[in-house]
Amino acid sequence: MTDKPLRAPSLTVEDRRSMLVDAVTPLLTEFGAAVTTKQIAERACIAEGTIFRAFGTKEELIQAAVARQLDPEPFREKLRAVDVGLPLEARVRSIVVLMRERFTTVFTLMTSLGLLGKPHTHDPRREFTEILSRALEPDLERLHFTAERSAQIIRMVSLAASMPMIHLGTGFDDDEITTLILYGIAGHPAGVPEPPSH
Repeated sequence: MTDKPLRAPSLTVEDRRSMLVDAVTPLLTEFGAAVTTKQIAERACIAEGTIFRAFGTKEELIQAAVARQLDPEPFREKLRAVDVGLPLEARVRSIVVLMRERFTTVFTLMTSLGLLGKPHTHDPRREFTEILSRALEPDLERLHFTAERSAQIIRMVSLAASMPMIHLGTGFDDDEITTLILYGIAGHPAGVPEPPSH
């Protein structure tokens, strides 16, 4: 007598909804709201009817995907997790990587859905600035600006570099942006003494 194959454990409603959001997000950046439930089902490897049992309509699924991307808390957690024991250069690069990933995903999704420019229901800038300020704190003596101002610069440059309609031409990679933030395009500012080496 042969053993019957074990059935995969069924997903909870929340797990199924989360799985569908994972599946639809890359499709939205590619097809926008024109994505079909058939495409979603194929990407998620499920029957098409499962989508409607989990969300009711395709539009509800799209709204859930957008809400997840706009939720700032998972992004804040990643920023809080940046290791303050890393050298300043590595620390700033880690922040740049996270910033670009966040901005690129959000702007690509919002552009595909034709939602770019709609007002957000939250203002995350202050909390992000506080998180970045804490990440920079071990090296304040090396900075030419306050921690708050430096955090604003990192966010601003990372944002601009993530938007093709702003940077135009060839894009910037994470190392170039990190170097630009830390050293500008001409090294140390003329007439300003360099911070003492430690």
